[in-house]
Amino acid sequence: MISGAAFCPQPPVLVPKLAGSAAAELDDLRTACRTAITSVARPAQQLVLLGAGPTSMVHSPLARGTLAGFGLSDEVHLGAPTCGGALELPVSLTVGAWLVRECLGPRSGAIGVSIGPDFPSSAAAVELLRMAEESDLALIVLGDGSARRSIAAPGHLDDRAEEFDAKVVAALASGDAETLAELDLARGQELMATGVPAWRAAGSLLSAQTYVGQVLADVAPYGVGYFAATWLRDG
Repeated sequence: MISGAAFCPQPPVLVPKLAGSAAAELDDLRTACRTAITSVARPAQQLVLLGAGPTSMVHSPLARGTLAGFGLSDEVHLGAPTCGGALELPVSLTVGAWLVRECLGPRSGAIGVSIGPDFPSSAAAVELLRMAEESDLALIVLGDGSARRSIAAPGHLDDRAEEFDAKVVAALASGDAETLAELDLARGQELMATGVPAWRAAGSLLSAQTYVGQVLADVAPYGVGYFAATWLRDG
């Protein structure tokens, strides 16, 4: 059973050390992420982070990630700060692990699932479905909207980007799992929307129950759509 889901963006710039003097520009977004995560996390629940990655796999709480490629050498453990975990988290789950640590502390026990192109037929998909059927879960779903919302955006301006993101936000606001599950992967790639794989996976998992959605943030400060939202099980 999945009692709730928090949807958060995944830009490394959420980490203040990376943002530097511009860190305050995303304070409201960080607050929205904190509210989303603390709203769905409950004691004795298993916290599961979903985020896009090159290959579909399940990550233990010991798994680590790094943002060294962005200029920050600090490592982040997923849910248990113990030596020996593999340095295997993709950027999405590394940022997610940082958010969870900031909200819940370093010993959340969170596990992660990388959503790769092979996900529908992967062992990770089978394991995720098994967990959803047998355990009490809360999801943290990581992903950004289109990176083509303005001329200054990483992918430059695409007139389709705003409409695509608006569709995602509407689904998040209404708890519309079916729309998330059916998001167009090819269109998401064209618009550089990194959240599409994780949103699709979450939509498929969450479609069996009814959730009340609330959007806490819908911004595009750098021409990239960043959304934070909560889904809580209805009844």
